[in-house]
Amino acid sequence: MQFIPRDMPPRSIWALEQAGVHPLLARLYAARGIQDAATLDASLAQLLPPTGLKGIEAAAVLLADAMAANKKLCVVADYDCDGATACAVALRGLRLLGAKHVSYIVPDRVVDGYGLTPPIAERVKASGADVLITVDNGIASVEGVATARKLGLQVLVTDHHLPAATLPDADAMVNPNQPGCTFESKALAGVGVMFYVLLVLRAELRKRGVFTAEQQPKLDTLLPLVALGTVADVVKLDANNRRLVAQGLARVRKGQMPVGMTALFAAAGRTSEKCTSQDFGFAVGPRINAAGRLSDMTLGIECLTTDDVGRATELATQLDRINRERREIEGDMREQALELAQEMFDPEEEPPSALCVFDPDFHEGVVGIVAAKLKDLHHRPTFVFAPSQAAGKGHELKGSGRSIPGFHLRDALDLVAKRHPGVLLRFGGHAMAAGCTLEEDNLATFEEALQQVAQEWLDEATLQRRLETDGPLLPEYRRPELADTLAREVWGQGFAPPTFSEEIEVLGQRLVGEKHLALKLRHHGQPVDGIWFGRVEPLPALAHLAFRLEADEWQGNKRVRFVVEGMAG
Repeated sequence: MQFIPRDMPPRSIWALEQAGVHPLLARLYAARGIQDAATLDASLAQLLPPTGLKGIEAAAVLLADAMAANKKLCVVADYDCDGATACAVALRGLRLLGAKHVSYIVPDRVVDGYGLTPPIAERVKASGADVLITVDNGIASVEGVATARKLGLQVLVTDHHLPAATLPDADAMVNPNQPGCTFESKALAGVGVMFYVLLVLRAELRKRGVFTAEQQPKLDTLLPLVALGTVADVVKLDANNRRLVAQGLARVRKGQMPVGMTALFAAAGRTSEKCTSQDFGFAVGPRINAAGRLSDMTLGIECLTTDDVGRATELATQLDRINRERREIEGDMREQALELAQEMFDPEEEPPSALCVFDPDFHEGVVGIVAAKLKDLHHRPTFVFAPSQAAGKGHELKGSGRSIPGFHLRDALDLVAKRHPGVLLRFGGHAMAAGCTLEEDNLATFEEALQQVAQEWLDEATLQRRLETDGPLLPEYRRPELADTLAREVWGQGFAPPTFSEEIEVLGQRLVGEKHLALKLRHHGQPVDGIWFGRVEPLPALAHLAFRLEADEWQGNKRVRFVVEGMAG
């Protein structure tokens, strides 16, 4: 692994320190492109105005007219955490603003597949709805939207995914990534898009005299859900997304969140008063996602929308159990996938430019997680396939891919589809994560085509595992309270948590839990504990390590611990 020190512009560091930012945070922020303290202002007033979102005024008028006519609204959600939180935000927000009839439908991952399909449109119509609203999907649902409109439904698409060449013919469409949209934050999650739609709808209702500025409902109660969905969807935490997450975190820490989120924190054994963005990504989010992977996302949405504490606790407990089951399946699959991947190449040689793994015993609900683990292990674009569990679709494979920097996965799928027409039945996604469906008979063709694209696009430097670091940690910053300060900041995709790197003495090491390395280290002459999760190989007496700072509490005493991320060499 090669460590790449982040550039820390002295002028930006100086400007931040002059504005009162702690010297360590000034370094870290400057290394992440922050040039002045104004960018760090996380107040709601600093959110980007919604006016730049193409189609948002039309969306607000459509919804306001529908509510005035007492029409029935139906939200079509997605089965991941972003889709679930976006659905919960839509249901709660529309009801807050006065909508009397709001329901939802969430596609089943196995039976329905992704997005607004014609059968889903027919189910919405059969439910008695007049208006169909997609959240976190719809931009690629050309046939589904056409079917819905043919059935007499009005259609509002709210999405954030990349569009294809043909756009759906919806009555209104809000997506920062649609052609012609000037909204600065292209990284807005699906839940963020829906939140913005509600802001403009409230303004439209205010303009119509439905309520005054003093009487209008407070939509900031939805921000904990917006923050959860934004972090869980691993979208880039640009300045606008960081503000949304910071606002959500502030409310969660005060206990101002839906009772379902409170119950999920309890089920995960986490304390909401000390909530961090990492808790959203690694504790609460996975429990919501587990419902969509192995069961029915209705459970997750109901948990986030109920106001009944007992019901919320019951659902959170159920989601926790499903997540445990997901982890067991994932663990078994990961071992199988690792073995299959190892068989693909000589262990003495470099792995191929891309990995493609399939086993008939894999479960389609967790292929994405396994692909991510393999990608992290081998630093290669990776696809993992499982047989479709949908009735009559046993001959099809569902694949989920994860990528490395420098290899745009959706663009790669697009190129495969153009070079080999008909091989991919469906595909979509982003640069770093994508999915596809194909006939099992075409798997070998797909694998060969993906390898070809990878060989063309990836050079030796890109295939070299690299880790950006923030350089050495000064000994005076090795304090528990500073570790807590760092933890409370908003870190995530595109705004990486601080990772320091330097040569450190290794005084002792032992295996814990059979798969983690507990370390006794010496940093600038002082002993410090360390842990390297998932590492079993011993370290040399002097090692160039990359590590995160963590405050570890044991029997009431707080100490600093280094969480090791990698070793140079």
